[in-house]
Amino acid sequence: MQAIVADIKSGMFPVGTRLPAERDLTERFKVSRPTIREAMIALEMQGMVEARKGSGMFVLASSASGVDRELDIGAFEITEARRLLEGEVAAVAATEIDEPQLVELRALLAQMSQEDNAAAEEADRRFHIAIAEATGNAVIIAAVTDFWDMRFRSPLAREVLLKAGSLGTESRMAEHGRILRALEARSPIDARNAMRDHLARLIDHLLDVTETEAVERARAETNKRRRAVARRSV
Repeated sequence: MQAIVADIKSGMFPVGTRLPAERDLTERFKVSRPTIREAMIALEMQGMVEARKGSGMFVLASSASGVDRELDIGAFEITEARRLLEGEVAAVAATEIDEPQLVELRALLAQMSQEDNAAAEEADRRFHIAIAEATGNAVIIAAVTDFWDMRFRSPLAREVLLKAGSLGTESRMAEHGRILRALEARSPIDARNAMRDHLARLIDHLLDVTETEAVERARAETNKRRRAVARRSV
C-alpha cells in the first residue's frame, strides 16, 4: 500500500485521476491480487480513493483525511499466514490427537451449524485452536490463537471481514467436516490438504465478495443517475 500512496503523493496519480487496473498494479509491484485488493480497501478507508461508476478506483486526495487510522495487517495476509501455518499444525495434530480431543472437535463442528452467527463463529475459532492444542506445543497453540484474534485487532482486517461476512453454513460444515475426517483417519497428508484447501477457499471468498461489493456500489451509483435523468425527462 505504501508504494501506491507514494505514487499518489508524488503526483504520478493526481487527484481526480484513475488508478491503473488491478491486474496492472499486481504486475507493476510484483504482488498478488489479494495484496492489491486489500491496499485499495485501506486507501478507501483513509479517504484517498473511491470506486466510481464501474470505471475503477479514482484518487480523491493526496493524503489520508481526518485522523490517521492504524491500518496494519489485513485479512488476506492473515489468512495466507494461517494457511501456511495451520496446514502443518493439522498434519502434526493428525499424528498426536486422542479420542477425547476428537470428541471435542465433533461437538464444535455441530455447534457451527447453529443460526446464531456469533456462536457459530466462536465454535469455528475453538475448532482451529483445539487442533493446535492436539499438537501439545504451547508455542503453536499461542500462534494459532494469535492469528485468529489478530483478525479483530486490525482495523483493515475487520473492514474486509465485515464486507465478506461468512462462508455460509453449508461450506463451513463441509470444509471443517473434511478436516475432522482426516484427523479421525490420523492422516497427516489429508489433514494438511484439507486445512490448506479450507483457508485457500476463504481467500477466494474474500476476493469474490470484495469485488462484488465494489460492483454493487457502482451499480447503485448508475441506478441513482438513471433515476435522476428520468426525473428530468418528465
